[in-house]
Amino acid sequence: MHYNCFMDKRITTSHISTILNAFGIYEEPIRTTELTNGNINGTFRIEMPTDHGYILQSVNTDIFKDPYSMMRNIDLVTDHIRRTVIAEGLDPSRATLNFHHTQEGALLFPHEDHLFRLADYIHDSMAFNTKADTSVLAKAGEGFGRFEAQLADFDASLLSETIPNFHNTKLRIESFERTIEKNPCGRLSDCEKEASHLLETKEESSVLCNMLEHGEVPLRATHNDTKTNNILFDKNTHEFLAVIDLDTVMPGLLAYDAADTIRFSANTAEEDEKDISKVSLDLSLYEAFLSGFLGKTAHFMTKLEKETLVIGIQTIVYEQALRFLDDYIAGDVYYKTSRPRHNLDRARCQLALYDDMKRKETQMHSIARRIIRANLGC
Repeated sequence: MHYNCFMDKRITTSHISTILNAFGIYEEPIRTTELTNGNINGTFRIEMPTDHGYILQSVNTDIFKDPYSMMRNIDLVTDHIRRTVIAEGLDPSRATLNFHHTQEGALLFPHEDHLFRLADYIHDSMAFNTKADTSVLAKAGEGFGRFEAQLADFDASLLSETIPNFHNTKLRIESFERTIEKNPCGRLSDCEKEASHLLETKEESSVLCNMLEHGEVPLRATHNDTKTNNILFDKNTHEFLAVIDLDTVMPGLLAYDAADTIRFSANTAEEDEKDISKVSLDLSLYEAFLSGFLGKTAHFMTKLEKETLVIGIQTIVYEQALRFLDDYIAGDVYYKTSRPRHNLDRARCQLALYDDMKRKETQMHSIARRIIRANLGC
C-alpha cells in the first residue's frame, strides 16, 4: 500500500492520541509543534506533561519505497550504537535515536493514509543550521567520524539498500548516456560542453566502483546524507551527542560520507550559483572537516581506504554534477526547481567544483596524509 508523504494539516488531537496509544503511550500531550526544517518526511515534536517528549513522523514512501526495510536498517544500527555507547559508559538515551515499537512489535503504524513512526526527543540538544565555518565543520567531522567508528565492527551486509544503487556511479553514467541519446526535451544543445566533459572523465570517476566490485575496499554502514544539521550536540557544552536522520543508512564507502559534507559545506559558493567564477574548494574548510573525521576513523581505515579518500570525494562531486545534468536534460523530473535552467546551473556549479578539486588534488592528498599521520602517530 502507498502512503501519502506529509501529514494532513488538519491532524487532530484525536489522531495524535490514537497514534501514541498504538505505541503504548496513553498520556495526553500538552503541545504538538510541526517542524518544517526537513523536506522529506512530515515531522512533529510532541511535548508531554513530564520531561519526556517525542518526535512523530509520517514517512515519505514516494522517496523510500520499502519503509519497512528502512526501519529495520535503523533498528539494527541504533541497537549496535546503543550497545557500543553503554560499553563506553555513555548515556544511550542521548547518544543515538530510540524508535518505539507498537504493541504488536512493529516500528511503523499505518493510520489515515499515513505511515507513522515515533522516536524519543533528545532533550537539551541542538544542531548547527548556520553556514558552516571551520569550527562547525571540525565538529561535524568529529560527529560523523564517531558515528562511523561506532559502526566500524558492524556487518554492513545485514543492511538493505534504502535507495538501490544510490552511489553506483557506473549505473548513473549509463543512465546519463541513455538520457543523452533520447534527449526527450531537446535540451542537450544547451549543455553539450558539460555533457562531453562528464563523459570524458567517466573512466576515472568509476575507479571506486570497480574497486568495490573487486572487493578491494570494504563496504561499511554509512549515513549517505552527511549534512552538518544531521548531527545533534549538547546545547550547553556543544559536545557531540548523536547523528540523526538515519533513513539513508545503508552499505556504502567511507569516503562517500566524508565527500558529501565537503561537497556541500566546503564549496565557496552555493550549490546552485550561476556565476561559476565564485566556485572553488575552500581548503581551510576541507581541512577542518577532515581533521575531525579522520581523528575518529583513521585508526580503523584500511590502507586503500586512506589512499582513495580524495578520489572518493571527487567522485561524489562528479556524480552530483551528473545527476543534476541528467535531470535537466530529462526535463527536471527529479529535483525541485525554482527557475528555468536551475538544474543546469547546479550541474555547472558541481562541475566547476570538481575541476577545482582536480587542480588542488596534490594539496588535498597532502592535507589528508598529514592528518592521518598525526592521528596514527607516525
